[in-house]
Amino acid sequence: MTVDPTNVSSTPAARPTVTVEVWSDVVCPWCYIGKRRFASGLTLANEQLTADGLDVEIDVSYHPYQLDPTASPGVSGPVIDAYAKKFGGIERAEAIIANVSATAAEVGLEFHMDKALRANTLLAHRVIWLAAQPDSPVAQDVVKERLLKAYFTDGLDIGDPDVLAGCAAEVGFERDDVIAFLESDRGLAEVAEELRFAHENGITAVPTYVINGRWAVPGAQEPETFAQVLRKMAAQAVAEPA
Repeated sequence: MTVDPTNVSSTPAARPTVTVEVWSDVVCPWCYIGKRRFASGLTLANEQLTADGLDVEIDVSYHPYQLDPTASPGVSGPVIDAYAKKFGGIERAEAIIANVSATAAEVGLEFHMDKALRANTLLAHRVIWLAAQPDSPVAQDVVKERLLKAYFTDGLDIGDPDVLAGCAAEVGFERDDVIAFLESDRGLAEVAEELRFAHENGITAVPTYVINGRWAVPGAQEPETFAQVLRKMAAQAVAEPA
């Protein structure tokens, strides 16, 4: 039997995909530094993959972790006080802040932790979750970036619903929609489940990058390290398609 090729429907093969789930908190300085380093590593990996002739999608998503889940909702205070309490005094806190701020500057970030306000981050994680939904007008990465900047650079209270709505509106959300969302229960169960998942699966520090649901890369690694891992996983995705 002769088959008429014009009558044969074909579906383009899906691109091999590498998933990267980033577990982090918006008050974690190494999460912000790691975000910058990962972005550089992703760019480098994509350049290398193109040179290798590999067409692979790298899908990045952000997931919640709370460094201090006991922080009182609706209450904020100077981060220097929280650091002094945690690390053994003001002098030690100032040294840690100076060190991490210098490291941040190396990747183009301007930290003003002298005015940063430590707050409960649950509402911020809900807004980041909202940005990951299919009907979101803004990419999740953009919202994550804005909230990190709000905390580390702008000295804003990221535990305040009005502040969160304002930040979200700056990048493309409708302010009133975000306020209504935060006043509802939407996303609460989902964020709580993700926090539980992180705890039960051994994520005890952030940032942690979970690749293809199997491999965990801890910490704010150098761009070259991220690129090496991503390139290796991309080659595996091509060799062993789902």
